[in-house]
Amino acid sequence: MEKTKIIVIGSSNTDMVVKSDRIPSSGETVLGGEFMMTAGGKGANQAVAVVKMNGDLTFVAKVGKDIFGEKAIQNYAKSGINTDYIFRDDDTPSGIALIMVDKCAENCISVASGANNMLSRRDIDSVRNIIEHAAILLMQLEIPIDVIEYAVDIAYRAGVKIVLNPAPANYVDSNTLKKLYLITPNKTEAQIISGIQITNIDSAKKAAEVLADKGVNNVIITLGTEGSLILTDNREFHYVKSRKVDAIDTTAAGDVYNGALCVALSEGKTLVEAAKFATLASSISVTRMGAQDSIPTRSEVDILI
Repeated sequence: MEKTKIIVIGSSNTDMVVKSDRIPSSGETVLGGEFMMTAGGKGANQAVAVVKMNGDLTFVAKVGKDIFGEKAIQNYAKSGINTDYIFRDDDTPSGIALIMVDKCAENCISVASGANNMLSRRDIDSVRNIIEHAAILLMQLEIPIDVIEYAVDIAYRAGVKIVLNPAPANYVDSNTLKKLYLITPNKTEAQIISGIQITNIDSAKKAAEVLADKGVNNVIITLGTEGSLILTDNREFHYVKSRKVDAIDTTAAGDVYNGALCVALSEGKTLVEAAKFATLASSISVTRMGAQDSIPTRSEVDILI
């Protein structure tokens, strides 16, 4: 069969976003916000980013048989994504994310996973051949952990590079970590997984070393406006600066980063080169509202290069 370079297995959500001056504290109501509804989900965001970066993609997800699931499938088709592996659940609604964004572009998110939680090992078995012939498997943690571990096992035995974006932060078995080519937590996720409080580059290095000691080959900790820290499999550190922009919404910035990163890796770029490419892509996304609506095209990134 024709080799599929990147397979993304993950979540599909509809994002309901309110932007206001600040995020309410517990029990408080803040008036005056702008509302938008857009396509989201970490898996879907990363899949769309791969396509927009001209990557060769297969996307695997599950949605409900409702209006949100139907709209999601229509959007994927318009984006150029093959929807043959967007499975439907008869009884569970599609995933929904409620997102609040403040005037500094920071956000907080609450997710009702819905059909994302119904993605099963049987679904993975139906795409086993595609996984085994991929160059890169990219996943996140918005689908059941046992499904993630099952897909990792299949990819690992086939020699596929496995990239895990551990978002939202959750427990990952040490046996699974040892099979990863790369893990890409943000600062908060790296703190939770490593147990190291990250306050500067030195503490980020310590956190990266803890993750490497758990068996992961390569580590990238994304630090937002502070750039990203890379620890390679030969235990060399590299630092990639961020690109300064006027951010209005950081939703999906990490997803854009991961999708672009995997495309660059699939094209033969080194980890550092791929991180620089991904940094440029995510820097464009934060200047726009929404998740998938904010993802730039390959030509927009190439212009910056």
